[in-house]
Amino acid sequence: MSDLIAIIYPSEAKAEEVRQRLFKLQKEYLITLSDAVIAVKTDAGPVKLNQLVNTTAVGAASGSFWGLLIGLIFLNPLLGVALGAASGALGGALSDYGIDDAFMKKLSETLQPGNAALFVLVKNMTPDKVLREIQDAGGTVLKTSLDDSKEQMLRDALAKAGAEQATSKTNPA
Repeated sequence: MSDLIAIIYPSEAKAEEVRQRLFKLQKEYLITLSDAVIAVKTDAGPVKLNQLVNTTAVGAASGSFWGLLIGLIFLNPLLGVALGAASGALGGALSDYGIDDAFMKKLSETLQPGNAALFVLVKNMTPDKVLREIQDAGGTVLKTSLDDSKEQMLRDALAKAGAEQATSKTNPA
């Protein structure tokens, strides 16, 4: 079973930095991610999702391949590629992979403009080592499906980093 974790960061760049750290940890076999999406509330108001997988592009590519193949059979490969790419792109745009887009957009509507939420779907992880790697980035827990003790451990680690950052800003060296 996978766990959902959503953490708010002050900027999209900070959320992307943490997502890249998680990818690095995945290469070290400390965490297994099913999905990692950054939701950003724009100044205009709508929420923009920065997904790992662009399903529209994947659908268009696979659709054009199958369209070409079928077009060759029926002696009209260009028409087959065009129809295949269009239908593949439409199918890709309508499909959803990983975390539900509507769920992420609804949760992200509470963000302040410019803030970003990192949504991570975790299959398994080594919590102490993963927290050690991401805690200095700070952030605020928006929502999790973790049990109470793991959620509190995450909140404490992120709060500790937030307190250290606030102290360093007020007491410059």
